[in-house]
Amino acid sequence: MPTELEDLVEFLHHGNTQIRQVATGTLVGYSQTNLALFKRNQLEPVKDLKLLVKDYAPIARNALTILINISSDTEVLKCLAKDDALLETLLSRITNPKEENANEIAMLLANMAKDDSLQRVLELKRDVPKELSKSTWAMDQLMDCFVKGAAGAYNKHADFDYLSYFFADLAKFPEGREYLTTPQEHDENVIPITKIQVFTDHASHIRRLGVASAIKNVAFLVPAHPVLLSNLSPDPTLPPPSIGANLLPYILLPLMGSEDYADEDAEGMLDELQLLEPDKEREKDVEIIKTHLETLLLLSTTPEDRAVLRKVKVYPIVRECHMHVEDEGVREACDRVVQIIMRDEEGEEEDIPDMAGAGAGRNGKLMELENGEEDEDEQIVDIL
Repeated sequence: MPTELEDLVEFLHHGNTQIRQVATGTLVGYSQTNLALFKRNQLEPVKDLKLLVKDYAPIARNALTILINISSDTEVLKCLAKDDALLETLLSRITNPKEENANEIAMLLANMAKDDSLQRVLELKRDVPKELSKSTWAMDQLMDCFVKGAAGAYNKHADFDYLSYFFADLAKFPEGREYLTTPQEHDENVIPITKIQVFTDHASHIRRLGVASAIKNVAFLVPAHPVLLSNLSPDPTLPPPSIGANLLPYILLPLMGSEDYADEDAEGMLDELQLLEPDKEREKDVEIIKTHLETLLLLSTTPEDRAVLRKVKVYPIVRECHMHVEDEGVREACDRVVQIIMRDEEGEEEDIPDMAGAGAGRNGKLMELENGEEDEDEQIVDIL
């Protein structure tokens, strides 16, 4: 005999609007504790919820919230991510400047991006939302939502912050990294990563965390390092890249506070990192700091990379971060970066600064990322 909850699930496809709203509103509370309820009858409730995304705004919000919470299940996730009709529905709604549930859609897209099948969004063309974008590419449109929609500038109901998690998850895949680091001819050769890297110091913690993760995942693409490191050449006799992302200021600024640097340390630093305000604050979330340090480690993979980082005086910045952040994980990450960028190159004498004087207490072992090693955020977004 069906339980009361199972009877309630049947009302998800009821013809009466009020009954559907009561049913979805009640089931939101069970979406984190009773996953089996939504997987009965070969995921029939999930199929109903996907249709309810197009219902009246309050019902759609409840449906989206439930789908966000139950998408932690692999079977449910695949059911969502592989559904082309659902994907188009979400894209058409999130790009609508009047969509009341745009933030919930961004959360759901971020979770769906954890399934490999959603890589197809990188090659998806669709109608142009003229108020938002000039591009027919779905990824460009989502990028425009994220950039133009910050703090409700495009849609008063949304800030699109969770799209940063969506970009971070797509950047786990080679195709996603290629998109984010390749100049787009249809967009005046703009490199997509440059559109989101500017948010590493944004007021929104969600944006800062998601963007930091996206940048780190992109840094796994070693052939793109010359582009990411912009027009900085370790050899002044060599011409700089014609197009660059100028990424370093955006991952170094969050590591910096208001401390002063000696002349020998400041000489050669990037212009954006000099003459900072006396009340400049370092990023407060140690996880974001560690993410930026891990990005620096990835950007020191080749001798050419390390030469650039030494040239722009990354070591003093990491040293001060090590001294001022009282977190063992951050200090270990600082030590790893210093061990790599200050290591001896072939034919040179090793001269690695002693971080123990700054309170590191480390054993001095050189640590490197193994080939293919990744530590990417796999967290599913849950909301109540």
